[in-house]
Amino acid sequence: MPYNIAMVSDFFFPQPGGVESHIYQLSTKLIDRGHKVIIITHAYDGRTGVRYLTNGLKVYHVPFLLIYRQTTFPTVFSFFPIFRNIVIREQIEIVHGHGSLSSLGHEAILHARTMGLRTVFTDHSLFGFADAASILTNKLLKFILSDVDHVICVSHTCKENTVLRASLDPLMVSVIPNAVVAENFRPMNHPSYPPETIGNHVVPIPQHVGPHDTITIVVISRLFYNKGTDLLVAAIPRILASHPNVRFIIAGSGPKAIDLEQMLERNVLQDRVEMLGPVRHEEVRDVMVRGHIYLHPSLTEAFGTVIVEAASCGLYVVCTQVGGIPEVLPAHMTVFAKPEEDDLVAATGKAIAALRANKVRTERFHDQVKMMYSWTDVAQRTERVYDGISGALSEADFYGYDAAEAASWSATRGRAGVQSFALIDRLKRYYGCGIWAGKLFCLCVIIDYLLFLLLELWAPRDAIDIARNWPKKGREERPTREQERETQTQVAR
Repeated sequence: MPYNIAMVSDFFFPQPGGVESHIYQLSTKLIDRGHKVIIITHAYDGRTGVRYLTNGLKVYHVPFLLIYRQTTFPTVFSFFPIFRNIVIREQIEIVHGHGSLSSLGHEAILHARTMGLRTVFTDHSLFGFADAASILTNKLLKFILSDVDHVICVSHTCKENTVLRASLDPLMVSVIPNAVVAENFRPMNHPSYPPETIGNHVVPIPQHVGPHDTITIVVISRLFYNKGTDLLVAAIPRILASHPNVRFIIAGSGPKAIDLEQMLERNVLQDRVEMLGPVRHEEVRDVMVRGHIYLHPSLTEAFGTVIVEAASCGLYVVCTQVGGIPEVLPAHMTVFAKPEEDDLVAATGKAIAALRANKVRTERFHDQVKMMYSWTDVAQRTERVYDGISGALSEADFYGYDAAEAASWSATRGRAGVQSFALIDRLKRYYGCGIWAGKLFCLCVIIDYLLFLLLELWAPRDAIDIARNWPKKGREERPTREQERETQTQVAR
């Protein structure tokens, strides 16, 4: 059955990034499958109010104060009136929040449960357990996910991290990875696509790298500490000193950009390292195809969509072996390194030697990535989660337990533990979040419920106009359950 879905997050276009791309691609594919999807995010410069994107995707840009890295100031309750208005106008049935650091996403889930709506949360990040920021973030996550219908993580490592951080039952968490639109990240010399030209000349890209040919290493990343910029600053001079016929192209912006520029001036490497600054997502492919190797020195990563995009463009990937990165690509496409300077330099040298010896068939990477990752598959698996929390699938089918295990099924596990919208049941779940935090969370929920009753009296539902749906010429026919199971079996194989 089709659903009316609201994707809510602080992170969305025009800001570039993996979460932003995930929300957009997933939303468009769900629309293709017959669902209604809207997106709620904060206002950007020049973008306030309602915008329409491709395929009738409606975006609500809510004007809220930003505090850090495009996240809104957490007010808990001030978002409720406009959120309720949007949900009623669009007749939303499922609220899907994205991002552990998204204040809008967390608040939307809290308000949606107060309004009696089904909720899903997708985690795209990894956090520790020791520093103050992680402790506060984890406590907030535990608060929100104590009363959510289901959780999606983008990798198995991310699932383990989220289960520990939020004290969840693993059965409540599904793993659905990111994907890539392979047609948008194709090599310049791929035989399946027409040759590209600059002016009137076809761009020549050599199939193999000779012993004296120049090898270009591409880095496209936000220049922050967690993305390994400090590692990059330390490794680049050593890599260039060891390999004379190597150059770098670095794209991205952030507070660590000044460190890179200072390193270039110190070592006089301006002629061998090209700094492009920030690039739009649609320009990423054009930067990648200029290189042979993609270097990804991240210190923490739940999935790493950019390395899939790089492999799809035919680049050999050198990346740190952290988080969910080892799950993303097969071994023949990657060279792994520890998140240390010496190991990163050694791994990059190994990749350069392999390319010069013609031991890597990078021209095959695009077709292999195209077979591995598909947003249509991601949408089908997410749709199954919606079917599970709405009751279209039985608990046995959704959670995968048999009749023998049904007797031991606890009310605190799976959907059975979160399907009740009764205030007393919600308070019981929140009260177990900690000695002091539990009481504070219960107080927040009670205030939220009272605010909901006040809004019902002050702005009755009957007085809110229902928005007209975007007209559809035709909708993709949904496959039967048997066809979906067969597709999932083929993907698993």
